[in-house]
Amino acid sequence: MKDVAVVSFAQSDCRRDAGACNEVELVMPVIQQALQAIGLNSSQDVDFTCSGSCDYQQGASFAFVMGVDALGAVPPIKESHVEMDAAWALYESMLKISMGQAESALIYGFGKSSPGELPTVLSQQLDPYYLAPLWVDSVSLAALQARTLIDQGLVTEADMAAVVSRSRAQAKANNPHAQLAGDVSVDELLAEAPWVAPLRKHDCCPISDGASAMVICTLEKARAWGRPYAVIRGIDHRMESHNIGARDLTRSASTTLAADRAGVPDGPVEVAELYAPFSHQEIILSRALGLDDSTAVNPSGGVLAGNLMMASGLSRVGEVARRIMDGEIRRGVAHATSGPCLQHNLVAVLEAA
Repeated sequence: MKDVAVVSFAQSDCRRDAGACNEVELVMPVIQQALQAIGLNSSQDVDFTCSGSCDYQQGASFAFVMGVDALGAVPPIKESHVEMDAAWALYESMLKISMGQAESALIYGFGKSSPGELPTVLSQQLDPYYLAPLWVDSVSLAALQARTLIDQGLVTEADMAAVVSRSRAQAKANNPHAQLAGDVSVDELLAEAPWVAPLRKHDCCPISDGASAMVICTLEKARAWGRPYAVIRGIDHRMESHNIGARDLTRSASTTLAADRAGVPDGPVEVAELYAPFSHQEIILSRALGLDDSTAVNPSGGVLAGNLMMASGLSRVGEVARRIMDGEIRRGVAHATSGPCLQHNLVAVLEAA
């Protein structure tokens, strides 16, 4: 198995509504930024391309193919797609490189959530026999999870508000692409009325349109390109039952297992970028990863500051990689999730060369 390096990353702004901007127009700028950052001209200059998106967002079968137009249809390329967040496209691309079938790969993810009702669309991730027909939306399920935590004394509403307050402040300081940023106190947040009790609107990630892209390669290729890079030392993903009642919603056992297999406990974690769509889920994930006060959690503001559906998981990896490439840190952890109440979880460990 070959080691893999992240050599570039680009993300668009998180916009509440991209208007008439289509998928190609969302994807093309970030692809060009990711390629040009390492001196490449087109997708023809990498060996493999993999994307992540969701056809349900566009409401048409194989709608992801439209995004491929951003790469150019001629001449043909080696291309694949995952109907998940692009963090899983990264996983597929890493396998391709590790098995010696490619030396470099372009990964991108995109989503235009504004035209529909995203919480309802996500109900299609549920068990198709018992839950999906009920059209239980993602916010209601997250509220059920939060209520379980609160009732068991594991989290308070003040704890959740503190997560949001920190997210907004860190986004203001560190993330020019954020949709929600600013200074807001815990008391101000708690004064807001519940939306789907016990969740308030600020406890839920915003609806965002946009895309992100990344280039990875072998260490030999990274050295040949002569650019700073971050090494992915470990990556693993695990999943839990799709039956909400069959698992403990107050913890994330799959995240703990994935973290152990990826090597999180093998060294200090300076930065952790966690895909936590709801405030209480950041607390669950921090506990599952064994993080303490020495770790900076979501210095970008995380997805509470802007949620590019099908791209934010890749962006968590990119945010950690960028800090390593800039020389700010030497070791960090990135996390991505998919499905209701943290059903699927991917964990990656990134280190300086």
